[in-house]
Amino acid sequence: MPKRKTGGGGLAESIKTVVYAVLIAVVFRTLFFEPFNIPSGSMVPTLLIGDYVLVSKFSYGYSHFSLPFSPDLFSGRIFYTQPKRGDVAVFRLPRDPSVDYIKRIIGLPGDTVQMKGGQLYINGKEVKRVGDGHYLYHGEGPPVEAKRYLETLPNGVTHSILKFGNNEPLDNTPAYKVPKGDFFVMGDNRDDSEDSRVMSAVGFIPKANLVGRADIVFFSVRPLYPWWEFWYWPVEVRWGRLFTVIH
Repeated sequence: MPKRKTGGGGLAESIKTVVYAVLIAVVFRTLFFEPFNIPSGSMVPTLLIGDYVLVSKFSYGYSHFSLPFSPDLFSGRIFYTQPKRGDVAVFRLPRDPSVDYIKRIIGLPGDTVQMKGGQLYINGKEVKRVGDGHYLYHGEGPPVEAKRYLETLPNGVTHSILKFGNNEPLDNTPAYKVPKGDFFVMGDNRDDSEDSRVMSAVGFIPKANLVGRADIVFFSVRPLYPWWEFWYWPVEVRWGRLFTVIH
């Protein structure tokens, strides 16, 4: 008489399928793309609070920060490609590597970066910007009207920035000489961004701390509700921002 089959095989196959799915997801997040959400307004108007972005992990090669839980298995980067000026990059904060930041790369190794009278200078030359109307910024307090500019970096990359004035706390800085292997980053919301201009908090970003380049906004929801409360999506999702390329 043939033996009766038990359900153990089906359970084992289900567990194996789940394990494979988890491994595929881990490999995908490690080598290709990882999602991040935007919790602050430091990159307005390019990125808004409540945006969810896909970060390409392969753009700059890999460091131990590319791995889940960031085990210190090796130093430096492998398959390294230097970021371009103007890239919007996610990186680990040097003073607290458990924290992810997202800013725009302004200064490359060897550059000198300075703010004078609210104007950006790179290697002693004023970076061109032209007015692009006004922007109503919704920060922690009441809405504030800011000026919007189109800024063109020395390599031709043009992007939007916000300015509230030209005499704000970070509008006049020393000249920062970017060390070899480091980068200087700034937020597009120039007067409401803690970035490389604040040496005690952010400072220069070592290339090993780079996580990847932010390429696409794949989802965006107003920060009144968490993304998983899908019953609010019809009125709270910013449908026009879905799958937009980040410049």
